[in-house]
Amino acid sequence: MIRPGLVMFALLAAMPLARAMDMPVLLDSVLPDSVAGAMAQASPQAMEEYRRKLKEYEEARAPVDAYWNSIAEKRRGRNAKRRAGQQVTLDDYVLTQPPVYRGPPKPVDPSAPEPGPRERKAIPMVPDLIQAASDHFQFTPQRPAADADFKRAYARVAAAAGLTREQAVRVYSFETGGNGNYDMQSGYRGPGTRPISTAIGYNQLLTTNSVELFAEQGDAIIKALQEKAATLSGAPRKAMDVKIAVTKKMVAFARSVPDTWSEHEKLADTEKGWALHAMVLDIDVGPHLQTHKLLTSVIFARAKGYGKPLTAAELEMMNLTGDGTGLDMVTMPQAMRVQVPTSNFFQRGGYERNPVASRNNTVAKLLAITDERMDVNSAKPGAQELAGAF
Repeated sequence: MIRPGLVMFALLAAMPLARAMDMPVLLDSVLPDSVAGAMAQASPQAMEEYRRKLKEYEEARAPVDAYWNSIAEKRRGRNAKRRAGQQVTLDDYVLTQPPVYRGPPKPVDPSAPEPGPRERKAIPMVPDLIQAASDHFQFTPQRPAADADFKRAYARVAAAAGLTREQAVRVYSFETGGNGNYDMQSGYRGPGTRPISTAIGYNQLLTTNSVELFAEQGDAIIKALQEKAATLSGAPRKAMDVKIAVTKKMVAFARSVPDTWSEHEKLADTEKGWALHAMVLDIDVGPHLQTHKLLTSVIFARAKGYGKPLTAAELEMMNLTGDGTGLDMVTMPQAMRVQVPTSNFFQRGGYERNPVASRNNTVAKLLAITDERMDVNSAKPGAQELAGAF
């Protein structure tokens, strides 16, 4: 619920300073004391200095803003050409590297209230996911006795689906550093550390990935579980029947919203959404989620008319940046790859936080460093164990 005082403050912030300062009674009666005090303390001289510094900041930042606006405009143009069946050419990309901002910092508005302490939203960890599955679906994922068991299950599912050993092993090597376990969470290194995201497993699925895969691939996952159930009897069959029933409920939950990333993201940010992500850990469901994370990219490329087998590095580009953006790089001729900056395929914030993309600043360089890391990490024990599982 929005408090009237906050609405009034937003309206006042849009007014010229002189008009706002003519309303002391209204300020005192509507705004909290801390806000009214902050605005009252902002002298005309302080505001004049602030406006001068803000103008300097905006002028210095203008070339950077213009660059990223052109990136977005070119991306829209490429998408429009593809929808119309037209060929994308070198002219459809920004061919210069992004300018580095070296101007003054953004000034602080002296009329604004003091910002309160920023609360960091806690990232759910594996125990949180398991608890959510228990709370919302009365189910605990069946975890393997050893990671090697999960690798064998994943290799069977991936191979049957048409993924090659090279694709699966090299993507695993890049995503996990060559030694990751099925329950590896990005950034978590043991007690005393915290994860940096909800990404889990061999192909580092996010909570939203899991919700989306249940929504879009749920029927295939349920069918695979039913086929396995037909080979079982006794207690294992009863346990599988329970798992199938739970999976059906999870699929229904994932499909309770429109099939868009933004809607799935909202579900994934709830404890019930966490419960779906917990199934990445399940020995039967998890390998299917890991496989479909990559397989959907392969199918997407084929559906768009790309008939060549995807290299592991190309598949990783689609895994990292999304199918549409990744395919943009994959379908690019080598002569263009050496000229087109990687900035064309990122949002501004993502690019600035991604040192790999900014250092390896053309498509050719980014694919090359991805291959190089895959080469090194594929020799590590975890990758060798996965390769042996095929």
